[in-house]
Amino acid sequence: MDLPYYHGPLSKRDCETLLLKEGVDGNYLLRDSESVPGVLCLCVSFKNFVYTYRIFKEKHGYYNIQTVEGVKREIFPNLKELISKFEKPNQGLVFHLVKPIKRTRSSLRWRRSKIELDGIYENDASDYVDVLP
Repeated sequence: MDLPYYHGPLSKRDCETLLLKEGVDGNYLLRDSESVPGVLCLCVSFKNFVYTYRIFKEKHGYYNIQTVEGVKREIFPNLKELISKFEKPNQGLVFHLVKPIKRTRSSLRWRRSKIELDGIYENDASDYVDVLP
């Protein structure tokens, strides 16, 4: 994936450290889900908390973001378009995407195989939020 704000299998704790260290609302990054294989997480900072939204890959390479029941599901042809939509205020996230936290060379240490991650981390449904209408 050739997106500078995609961090691969970054742990939830390391993600929170990166997003909250500046204390700025709207910092964001993408990472692999620790609990659901093949799913991405869009993580956004707001009021010293990190909100996590699951992004699912559909057939033919399209993407959708987890929303609350009753909200029209939107499909995006690529991740750049998905991110672009949520850079605008009032699109259903707790706060719009303002500043991508880009991966650096030192973050390559977070790139571990999925097999290693499976036994180490545990998340539950309460770690994720739904997109608001």
